[in-house]
Amino acid sequence: MEVVHKIGRRKTAVARVYVSEGSGNITVNKRDLNDYFSTATLQYKVKQPFTLTDTEGNYDVKINVYGGGITGQAEAVRLALSRAMCEINAENREVLKPEGLLTRDPRMVERKKFGQKKARKKFQFSKR
Repeated sequence: MEVVHKIGRRKTAVARVYVSEGSGNITVNKRDLNDYFSTATLQYKVKQPFTLTDTEGNYDVKINVYGGGITGQAEAVRLALSRAMCEINAENREVLKPEGLLTRDPRMVERKKFGQKKARKKFQFSKR
C-alpha cells in the first residue's frame, strides 16, 4: 500500500493527513499525538475513525494541521482520517457515514458588520 493523502477542514482549520501501513504511530506537526492534543477528548476525536473501523495500530499517520483552534484542528484531522479510511477500504464508509464522520461541518464564524459591535451585537442605543 502506498501513502494515502487526504484533506479535512473545520472552521478555519485545515488538516493534511498522510496514511501508510505501519505500527500505529501518529505524528502531528512533527510532534507526538499526545503532546499536540493534550486532552483525552481531543485524542479520542482523532482516533475515532480507527476505533470504529477496528484498525487501531495498523497505520502510521503523519499530520500537518494549521489554522483555527485546537478543537477545530482535531475535528479537521478526524474528517481527513475518515476520508482516508474510506479510500483504503470502501466498506469502512458504511461504518463511518452513520456516525457523521464523513460530513464536512459547514458552520463558520459570522462576519462582523459595520455600524455594529460584533456580528449581531449592536452598539448601546441612547434615546436621549
